[in-house]
Amino acid sequence: MAATHRQEEDLKRKCKDAAAKTQDPIEKLRLNCLARGASGIKGIGRIFRIMDDDGSKKLDYDEFKKGIHDYGLVMEDPEIKEMFKRFDKDGSGNIDFDEFLTALRPPMGQSRKEIIMKAFAKLDKTGDGLITIDDLKGVYNARHHPKYQNGEWTEKQVFLSFLQSFDSPNDPDGQVTREEFMNYYSGVSASIDNDAYFDLMMRNAWKI
Repeated sequence: MAATHRQEEDLKRKCKDAAAKTQDPIEKLRLNCLARGASGIKGIGRIFRIMDDDGSKKLDYDEFKKGIHDYGLVMEDPEIKEMFKRFDKDGSGNIDFDEFLTALRPPMGQSRKEIIMKAFAKLDKTGDGLITIDDLKGVYNARHHPKYQNGEWTEKQVFLSFLQSFDSPNDPDGQVTREEFMNYYSGVSASIDNDAYFDLMMRNAWKI
């Protein structure tokens, strides 16, 4: 369902190497996030969401800089300033972090975005824009999981483990938004060069 261990390791290695070579701060940030695996971009999104105390979905420079550091990324002040300036297209002194996350995702063709959203729609049975344990019942069979079969985990633990694949490791909340799902699969997509293979993997994984 999620990226395979080999894909994750390939992605981390490739992105870590590329991040050391690039001079572009936005590309460097993207690669540093992906060097943490497919959920890296979703993880930085969660950090910024937590910092948005007033719910404005906007960040000023100091919040942006703190978010970069809180995520554990080592970037120099001039790089962070240049990034912020490029994201702050209207020069307002604030950036919209949904736009920021969209810009940070690795580029994907429309066909990949569409198949990801089809998978999300299948999982989001209630149609409320969130995947929760209740949504997974009847869609994802926990009984096939080896830890359920050997009695180590309950069905609920299997579901929570599954959701955590897509959740931020820093702040898992047991539910996955449409944005988080797209952010996660943009990371998986970055590890797969062939469009047809990506499409086939998604269709097989989610029985689309």
